[in-house]
Amino acid sequence: QVQLVESGGGLVQAGGSLRLSCAASGSIFSINDMGWYRQAPGKQRELVAGITRGGSTDYADSVRGRFTISRDNAKNTVTLQMNSLKPEDTAVYYCNADVYSSGWSPLVNYWGQGTQVTVSS
Repeated sequence: QVQLVESGGGLVQAGGSLRLSCAASGSIFSINDMGWYRQAPGKQRELVAGITRGGSTDYADSVRGRFTISRDNAKNTVTLQMNSLKPEDTAVYYCNADVYSSGWSPLVNYWGQGTQVTVSS
């Protein structure tokens, strides 16, 4: 079993910054893609940013240029640096990872429990 634990959420004023971190632990052989998703009240969960094991990144248009995703493969962590935050960034942010638990196990997708980000105007 694999656990993803997020940290770093909170309340910030518009224009401010927050840094979200996610640490994966448990039965991990290797991690492929990692990413951050968010879900605002009454809306569907959406991809915010993704990063491959090799470091290729992808961003939602709404956050490109303001958010930066990075990862540390040795520590099984992924980080989301969020700058120039806007009230519309308010949501619960979830960490996501595709994990091999062994050299012969299938790829399994895991979610963190979520961390609240609130941006006040």
